[in-house]
Amino acid sequence: MENNKYPFYFIITALISLFLGMSFGLLGGLQYIFPDFIKEKLPFNAIRPLHTLFVVSWILLAAIGGIYYYLKSNLNLKFYSNTLVKAHFWLFILTGIGIAFSYVSKNFAGKEYLEFPSYFYFPIVLGWILFGINYFKSMFSSFKTWPVYYYMWSTGIVLMIFHFTEAHLWLLPYFRDNFIQNVAIQWKAGGSYVGSWNMLVYGTALFVMEKISDESRYATSKKAFFFYFLGLTNLMFGWAHHIYMVPTAPWIRYFAYIISMTEWIILFSIIYDWRKNLLQEKKMRFSIAYKFMILADLWVFLNIIVALLISIPAINLFTHGTHITVAHSMGTTIGINTLILFSSITYIFNTAFTFSERTIQKLKKGIQIFHISFFLFWTTLLIMGMKKSFWLFGNSSETFSKFQESQHGWHIAFVLFGLGIITGLGIIMLQLIKTFQQNKFKKHLK
Repeated sequence: MENNKYPFYFIITALISLFLGMSFGLLGGLQYIFPDFIKEKLPFNAIRPLHTLFVVSWILLAAIGGIYYYLKSNLNLKFYSNTLVKAHFWLFILTGIGIAFSYVSKNFAGKEYLEFPSYFYFPIVLGWILFGINYFKSMFSSFKTWPVYYYMWSTGIVLMIFHFTEAHLWLLPYFRDNFIQNVAIQWKAGGSYVGSWNMLVYGTALFVMEKISDESRYATSKKAFFFYFLGLTNLMFGWAHHIYMVPTAPWIRYFAYIISMTEWIILFSIIYDWRKNLLQEKKMRFSIAYKFMILADLWVFLNIIVALLISIPAINLFTHGTHITVAHSMGTTIGINTLILFSSITYIFNTAFTFSERTIQKLKKGIQIFHISFFLFWTTLLIMGMKKSFWLFGNSSETFSKFQESQHGWHIAFVLFGLGIITGLGIIMLQLIKTFQQNKFKKHLK
């Protein structure tokens, strides 16, 4: 069917974005080892936002593509508009190309993580509005019987629009002219923005678990709805643990500390229960999607430990601005979000196309290479962060340049393990793209 093409276009574009994001991350790592490497043509201050752009695009496009596919595949729903899906896709693609071009040409007119010129705000928000119109027009009639993932997706869409707008309030003189207020809102919006896309990703996790198990109880249980409201509370208030350094009202810090202590615990419990009760035949039928989800659960557990520690103000003082923060962020975006999204994508491909035995073996090999490399990569970041924290607060007389030289071996390890991540995920992405290419002319995509 014609209308089934665009969810796959979102997913394939997401996979390409992930590859580009990893490639720019690798280039950034190489500049740690060889400071003059392509510095004139592509300096680190251009590579970093390009890396961020493509990694964030991967998460959003993969989540959006999955949601569109799941809504269109639901025979009980009347999907509102295929034209809006096409408009949404091309709006995001053209905007992404424009942002990438602005970074390559060193046009940084925004804020951290959103360094692109502010006029790109309008097509991005318009794309989310089109998504929202399609979603709510398609889903409204069944509102009373929504399982939790429909609530999570709807919340994520609405709050992506709200917090992306909030992230651009600095354009107004009232906010721009007050430095403390400006910084606080920037980090508040950034944290909530991440929380909004987490709603899309975690809702996807619950949807995939339900479909693999053929059990609706995970998405309608009290625990699932408690997790939804807990995640919503984190989205609304948990951002404040990023701004302990900013002189804001003390109650904001204390409340954020309490909220941060709850991160991901319920999600870990839900996936654990699902894994424990899943029949062996279900594991075998969707073996790749299952494997990705179980690995995501492991990284939820590992990231809980890091998140809880760095949310403690006394520890946050020492870790803020070090590679420990980067490890936490990588554990979230790669260890949790990326693995959940790969679980979703492989479930979709396994349902729409069916994997050959050879493809399954190659996917498993890619997963193995990726996971070993990523664990070593993440551990290296934690060690680098602890060493920098000791240098900053340990009364060291060593200059920054000398300290950086002493980190050279760890920088090499960082790049090598990054290469391993790219290799593993590259194998996975290649198999998925080849599967799509081989099947794209079948009747359900025509």
